[in-house]
Amino acid sequence: MIIDFHTHAFPDALAERAISGLVKSSGGLYPPCSDGTIGGLCRNMEKFGVDVSVLQPVITKASQLKTLNEWAKAQCSDKIIAFGGIYPHTEDYKADIDFVCSLGLKGLKFHVEYQNFVLDAPEMLKIYDYAFEKGLIVIHHAGFDPAYPPPYRSSPKQFANVAKEMRGGVLVAAHLGGQKQWDEVEEYLVGSNVYLDTSMGFEYYSKEQFLRIVKGHGADKILFGSDSPWSRADEEIAAIRSLPIDESDKEKILSGNAKRLLKI
Repeated sequence: MIIDFHTHAFPDALAERAISGLVKSSGGLYPPCSDGTIGGLCRNMEKFGVDVSVLQPVITKASQLKTLNEWAKAQCSDKIIAFGGIYPHTEDYKADIDFVCSLGLKGLKFHVEYQNFVLDAPEMLKIYDYAFEKGLIVIHHAGFDPAYPPPYRSSPKQFANVAKEMRGGVLVAAHLGGQKQWDEVEEYLVGSNVYLDTSMGFEYYSKEQFLRIVKGHGADKILFGSDSPWSRADEEIAAIRSLPIDESDKEKILSGNAKRLLKI
């Protein structure tokens, strides 16, 4: 079984415009491998051998809270598990998180660049804490994003700060803890209680560095993710399968850890 923990899609009416805008803002650095629709994601899943994808919507305006979370809920099936989102500059984060929970969504997706907040700010720690209390997984974009110049609004050191404040719960840092920040991941995050996903990975970090991180962090805290449509899941899966690690560790990364966290 293969579970892709990090995917994106858009409502059919918005997908073409959304993909075009994101390609333009990134300077074409990441050519999409689908049209950005749920149908396109599912076609690639069949082609690439992915059994379940976890949809990660990003809310960039307070007005999107109801519509985007309800859309995410409507996409759920035996192949799609959806997370929800909240706008971090909210007037009532508890009510917003309660709404996400009422829909049965499994987690919250945050993007520090698109949503313009400080990862480890005290007001954000309160949001994470309440989300964990409600049983939600919290996943963050981490590190470089081509649409935004450095300095980046997230860092492995900040994720480590959040981890130190956590009173339980599951925190996931995408892009192996920080796109283009993997030396800092080794310094600050390896061995912490933060989960790392592999998205947008093997084209950019070396297999040697990945192996060091897995060895130090533990394969039980690594989640396969592609960041579809911005990376091809089949290429990421092939890279993981080619690694000189135990088959049991590959199974944990490709599905076992996700099954445990998602309770499926």
